[in-house]
Amino acid sequence: MQRLIGLLTLITLCTLATAQKKHHPSLKDSLDRKFDLSDYLIEESGFVPVPVVITEPAVGGFGGALAPVFIKKRPPYIDTVAGRNLVTPVPPDVSGAAAAYTVNNTWMLGAFRSGTFVRSRIKYMAGGAYANVNITFYKTLNRLGEKKLAFNIKSVPLFLQATRRLWLSHWYAGLKYLFLKTKLRFRGDDTLSQPGRSLETDKLVSELGAIIELDRRDNIFTPDKGIKFHVDAIRSDNIFGSDFDFWRLDYYMYGYLPLSHNLIGGLRIDGAQTFGDVPFYLQPYIDMRGIPAERYQGGIALLTEGELRWDIVRRWSAVAFSGVGKAFDSWNDFGSADWIVSWGAGFRYLVARKFKLRMGVDLAHGAGSFAYYIVFGSNWLR
Repeated sequence: MQRLIGLLTLITLCTLATAQKKHHPSLKDSLDRKFDLSDYLIEESGFVPVPVVITEPAVGGFGGALAPVFIKKRPPYIDTVAGRNLVTPVPPDVSGAAAAYTVNNTWMLGAFRSGTFVRSRIKYMAGGAYANVNITFYKTLNRLGEKKLAFNIKSVPLFLQATRRLWLSHWYAGLKYLFLKTKLRFRGDDTLSQPGRSLETDKLVSELGAIIELDRRDNIFTPDKGIKFHVDAIRSDNIFGSDFDFWRLDYYMYGYLPLSHNLIGGLRIDGAQTFGDVPFYLQPYIDMRGIPAERYQGGIALLTEGELRWDIVRRWSAVAFSGVGKAFDSWNDFGSADWIVSWGAGFRYLVARKFKLRMGVDLAHGAGSFAYYIVFGSNWLR
């Protein structure tokens, strides 16, 4: 895997160098002559090499990933209403691959694509991967209290989603499907082998759900204004070939508002709830910067985050953020569950002006530890 990541890095750099030599795509913006990948992406069907430093404590605390991301502009919807042409922007197609490796021998290979069938007014997403993950879960055990349980998870996820625009509105409705083959083995402390091995499994999850979504953001990568609202209800059932029967409800809202000509405010509200026979590794958890993945789980997870982006100059921005969340098993436990807090700061660079795509780094603190993240577009990308 280390050699593979190195090879992908070399291919990325060689492709950029070859394109620059043969076709002379501009890597500088025509407005300010600063480094910019817009023309390279549009004229040469190029890609953004996204390196990621993995600092997730649940998978060893350190690792790396590389994801070449291809972005293609799409023509807008043009509808004639009362003799006038109504022009509605269409998000660009985004596709790519990814390879990742961490110091605890976690590794993953995957590919993804999102795009639009413009004539049919259908947005779609698809992805697949193979993952070998060594991860730590926190479980509360009888007479032992909260303990760390280490597992190896070999997993094959496949994901499909399609939503269709409703009339001439910004509302979409559609379906999503997830296939997840998982083999889970305990690999932790022998003193916890009995509860750990009782959680071992080799099961299949196959689930189908319905989606309703509103998207009025001015940009899918780094919005300056607008709102995205999403609700989905998903059923895992043996009629789809699943080994588990359960429901899952997901809902989230991202809102963006210009507070001044160079200050953008953002708000995220996110929640998930499950009903039925849910495998513990698919339970909702608090997903925020600075909080280890799967650290705080429950039948219900709720969180909210606020973010400020200060565009200091055209290309460079500073970011500050903070969030709180709770994970608990039932609504009766909401009052007794602890609030989990995280906060941090970072910076962004406008790497592709014509796509309003910013990239940068965030440093976050939460649950007694620090973590940093390389951010592509926005930390709120779903």
